[in-house]
Amino acid sequence: MLSFKYLSFSAQSDFAPYFYDNGAGSSNGNMALFSISEDTSIGTHVYTLNGSDPEGEPVTYGMTFDKGSKEYFSVEPKSGNVTLIQTLDREVQDEIIAFVTITDGRNKVVENVRVFITDANDEKPEFLNLPLIVDVPEDKASGSSIYRVQAVDRDLGSGGSVSYYLQSMPSTKFTIDGHSGVLRIRSGESLDYELSRTHFVTVVAKDGGGKYHGKYQVMTSTAIITINVLDTQDSPPVFVGTPYFGFVYEVSVPGSEIFTVFAKDGDQNNPNAMHYSILSGSDGFFSINSSSGCISLTSFPVQLRNELYELLLFVTTVTIRVVDLNNHPPTFYGENGQQNRFELTMYEHPPEGEILRGLKITVNDSDQGANAKFRLLLVGPSRVLRVVPQTVLNEAQVTIIVENSTAIDYEKYQFLTFKLLAVEIDTPERFSATADIVINLLDTNDNIPKFSSEFYIARIPENSPGGSNVVSVTATDPDSGLWGAVKYSIYGSGADLFLIHPTSGIIYTQPWASLDAEVKSKYNFYVKAEDTEGKYSLAEVFVTVLDQNDHPPEFNQNFLERTMIIGAPVKIEAVDEDAEEPNNLIEYSIMKADPDNIFDINTSTGEIKLKPYIKSMEIVQNITKQKDCRWSVVVQARDRGSPSFSTTAVVKIDITEAVSRPMAAFLMQSRDNPMKALGLAISIITVMVLVTVMISTIIYFRNTKSNRITPARRIIRKRPKDQRSWTFRPWFGRSDQSFGKFFTDDETSGNHSSLRAKPPAPSAPVLPPPPPVHSRPSERLRSVPTVSGSMASRNTSRSSSWKTSKNTDVAQRSGQNKDGSGISSALVSELKMRIEQKINEANQGYYY
Repeated sequence: MLSFKYLSFSAQSDFAPYFYDNGAGSSNGNMALFSISEDTSIGTHVYTLNGSDPEGEPVTYGMTFDKGSKEYFSVEPKSGNVTLIQTLDREVQDEIIAFVTITDGRNKVVENVRVFITDANDEKPEFLNLPLIVDVPEDKASGSSIYRVQAVDRDLGSGGSVSYYLQSMPSTKFTIDGHSGVLRIRSGESLDYELSRTHFVTVVAKDGGGKYHGKYQVMTSTAIITINVLDTQDSPPVFVGTPYFGFVYEVSVPGSEIFTVFAKDGDQNNPNAMHYSILSGSDGFFSINSSSGCISLTSFPVQLRNELYELLLFVTTVTIRVVDLNNHPPTFYGENGQQNRFELTMYEHPPEGEILRGLKITVNDSDQGANAKFRLLLVGPSRVLRVVPQTVLNEAQVTIIVENSTAIDYEKYQFLTFKLLAVEIDTPERFSATADIVINLLDTNDNIPKFSSEFYIARIPENSPGGSNVVSVTATDPDSGLWGAVKYSIYGSGADLFLIHPTSGIIYTQPWASLDAEVKSKYNFYVKAEDTEGKYSLAEVFVTVLDQNDHPPEFNQNFLERTMIIGAPVKIEAVDEDAEEPNNLIEYSIMKADPDNIFDINTSTGEIKLKPYIKSMEIVQNITKQKDCRWSVVVQARDRGSPSFSTTAVVKIDITEAVSRPMAAFLMQSRDNPMKALGLAISIITVMVLVTVMISTIIYFRNTKSNRITPARRIIRKRPKDQRSWTFRPWFGRSDQSFGKFFTDDETSGNHSSLRAKPPAPSAPVLPPPPPVHSRPSERLRSVPTVSGSMASRNTSRSSSWKTSKNTDVAQRSGQNKDGSGISSALVSELKMRIEQKINEANQGYYY
């Protein structure tokens, strides 16, 4: 047979906790549709998990991630605060999958959430197909496209859009489409292999800009495009080593070689064979080999009718001189023949000793022998350039060498002019020739920006609105172009509240800045002027914040109470927190008084006093019918600033008369300053205690000198039966109080019939008489027992009488003190009496 036992119980529901679902854009809940910017800093509190338990149990929060994935967040279990602990990068991972949990200790809820990472402008554009190299034929038409530049930016939105432009360069031949990146030959420009075989162009890729860490920024990248120019057949032959000079001597014969010319095709990549011929000027006396370019004499010199022949070849001229008559001066030649002006373009400050290779000058004297000897001189700015050689026979290449690099300064001279002289030395004719040498200088970034002053002093009123101008600084860079452009910046510990316009140099306050002269009135910081290559100079700026009257005077209370003794002033004081005068100078005045025309006030110190005719309380009583003599005064405190501010306070003045006794007068004057009276009382008590200790110490040592220490046994003596003890009861105050009385044992037990009806006036207490000593004839005086010895009394009666007399004198003197000083003397005497009583009992021995 089976039996069942039923148990009765009550069950209570236990529901699981849950998250609040606050939706997108909320900063607390279950992180549903939560997004975070990729530029959020590590350690930032980004979200708060929030939920509840139906039973009201406390809940804790947590967060987990898939195994092997990076943990980007941490959660504080109790508060649910979610903190970023890893760096975010949208371009690497644009969402985070996490599991958020909430538990009440028994039930745990897990939710799967996706955190979306939003984009910030943190990526630069990246060029594709690097390096960028383009081959272009030199006959490519102007305006033709030659290449398409491509760059990508992994950011989204405007930060991911890319535009292009070329860095500005002098005389660039190319242009680029800002949107497509197509590179073209600039309209009106052409390529020439013979002039420049390679061009380098710097292209900049710029994104559309966006915010990064709360600031708007634009990211750029640069790349260099190498453009190789390909040669085509478009250039004529070029003679090498021009100008050409040949000589026919009197010993020459027909067929003698006079000179050989050499030419090469202008299209050097695919040159053609050269063919030489004389176009004119030979008069039948000269011939040229069509293949080698060798010029030969075809007749005897005596048949020559001229001293000088100029043979015109294709593109060039060959000069042939017949020797010799001194009928030709020195002559200067350049690449294009005879010249009297040579120009060169070069950068400033070339190295000293450098040869100016751009000047291709040949000097020649067509005469022979001594007739062809001459000297070269360079006339111009002293010791800047020198010429080599200085002495020439017939012909020489002229070399110009830099001697003083510092003097070749673009900021001083944009061009330099020299005279090159060739003067014959040993001829009577002294023929000469002159050529102008003009050197056009190009600028380099050889100067740093320089401020107009080493420091600037500025003043600005406090409370000026944000963005107010403070001072303008100016720096100049004498270099030209971009090198002369100056960019300003500021830095230093005092620069936090200020900004500077990068191009104008105007310094102004931050939009949020609030200048307060009472907090800080002096600032100094540095300004920096910098050119495009980072060369800079500094200047210091001192800013003074001018105080404005922006604080009214203030009393510590709007309602003041003062006690005034007739003839003495009372003082009130207001404080103005402005930093400088006259804004913080205060003038006091009485606005209203009840009764009127009773008080005067010192406008500078705030001291209030009665009119001179009020000299006693009788006059005061005649003015007012009130018994308490309390009058009201409305006092105004006004500063001296512009505009002026003021404040008022009501002063209740209690009028009293001066007290004749010093102590009472002091107490009356201390009513408004109770700490002063308390300090005086503490000082008096301290002095009294010190005096008492000193007197007691002196008495103790005087009594000790009259005692001697002798070894003795410990003897116990019986106390006489009729010995009575004395009880001291203090007596303090007036005659109706009990102070300083001595009672016997009978009196203390309740028998007070022997007390006087009226005690005498207060005086210092007197020591009680010593208890009688009943010594037996057979007993002799014993010493006071101690542990190691005994103290024997000597001249006890004399010492006691002296002390009694002394105490009596002290009591008499103490009784003469008035105005409460007798109380203090009685207290001192009481302490002395207690100490002396102890000493007296020790001298007389202990009885048991």
